[in-house]
Amino acid sequence: MEGQGSYALPTGTEYRGALRDGMFDGEGELLFPNGGRYRAVWHRGVPTQGKYTFADGLKYKDKKWHYCDGYDRRFYTEICSGLKPADISQFTNLDPPRKIPEGCYDCGDGFYNPETRVIVDYKLRFLRNADDEEHEWIIRTCRKALDETIERKPNPCKQVLIDNNIPEQVI
Repeated sequence: MEGQGSYALPTGTEYRGALRDGMFDGEGELLFPNGGRYRAVWHRGVPTQGKYTFADGLKYKDKKWHYCDGYDRRFYTEICSGLKPADISQFTNLDPPRKIPEGCYDCGDGFYNPETRVIVDYKLRFLRNADDEEHEWIIRTCRKALDETIERKPNPCKQVLIDNNIPEQVI
């Protein structure tokens, strides 16, 4: 392969750019299935300089990286658009967040089913099988679909007022 072209990898990642002797060589970019992209200058298949941009537009910086560093835990959309009111939680960078299939976890690049130990992308296409280390990490850290219905509980203070014949306008 020589000249300008594109190359699709089995993972769904695509390279677009200069090729020389069958390798990435010159300016080109990798387009990832999750929407991220890595633009770089390549030499014999190795990037010599490049920049990664996440699907939401956030640009990665290897120095002075302040996003999700422990001091500022806001999502990128919260940095761009501001925080939500105190009674409205934002659980992911997507708002509203993806609906996770029952019994599964959102592991960042797809959904994980702990029973089958299979990770599928967000279009439910097979990505990989999780090894023991990844399984433990997902169970410990990732957002899980609700597996029980949560009901609104009555306010016990309001019930005391009702029992004592306090007018509803006061409550």
